[in-house]
Amino acid sequence: METPELKPGPSPVPEPLATSELPPEEKPVQPEHQETVWETVRSLLIVLVGVLCIRTFVAEATVIPTGSMESTILVGDHVFLNKLLYGPRVPYTSLRLPPLRKVHRQDIVAFRYPVNPSVMFVKRVIGVGGDVVRIENKRVILNGKPLFEPYVQYLSYPNQPLRDDFPPSLSMLETYPAYLGLDPAWARKMPSFIQSDGLHVPPGYLFVMGDNRDNSLDSRFWGFVPLENVVGEPLFVYWSYDAPDPKDWQADTLAARLKFDASIAWNFLTHTRWSRTGQTF
Repeated sequence: METPELKPGPSPVPEPLATSELPPEEKPVQPEHQETVWETVRSLLIVLVGVLCIRTFVAEATVIPTGSMESTILVGDHVFLNKLLYGPRVPYTSLRLPPLRKVHRQDIVAFRYPVNPSVMFVKRVIGVGGDVVRIENKRVILNGKPLFEPYVQYLSYPNQPLRDDFPPSLSMLETYPAYLGLDPAWARKMPSFIQSDGLHVPPGYLFVMGDNRDNSLDSRFWGFVPLENVVGEPLFVYWSYDAPDPKDWQADTLAARLKFDASIAWNFLTHTRWSRTGQTF
């Protein structure tokens, strides 16, 4: 019996693979970019310039080393200053940016101490240019009317001329002891601003006082603050530390400063006034 001969048929055509079944196409690996020294330096410079611009024109941190503003601002309060409000000065020039608003009576301002501009003071504005200021038995009379001051703190000190009754008589100015805080230059200038109704604040100047009225060296003792000396306005407390000795904030030697810094590190948790964090003015 013969086996039937098989004739070869057409070869089967393979079906194309689905797209999802295709082997992944290998992509060339890009070499990892290594930051150059110049790129690193440039990044650091950009950050540094940004910080300097913010510190110069927007905000600045400062610490309150004395109790002249108690109990509104305490010794050891670290506050941020808003420097945009009153037109910050462009460094190394006499130019200032336009102010956002004017200084008002009873504002709290930070300013360069007129007697020593390297020192920053924080006080409350009592009178602006054109105002007449008088103090009678510790009570401020502004433009002939008693000033409402719920923020003032008085201590149990005996009445003292110049501090509690202002402006003083011309005869008293000649004999007032300098050790009580009266600046000799202010003692010579003050009579030219005194009239029968009180001390007249000249245009372009401020008369400032501390809220701790019996423990504050202010415009009563050293004179007016030029508007150009105003740096900013305290915004809020970002940290407050109750130092065992408040005088430590004014440490002026390296050894004293290092000792105080070690004390802060040791007592940080127990002496930080946590409740004052975020306190506004």
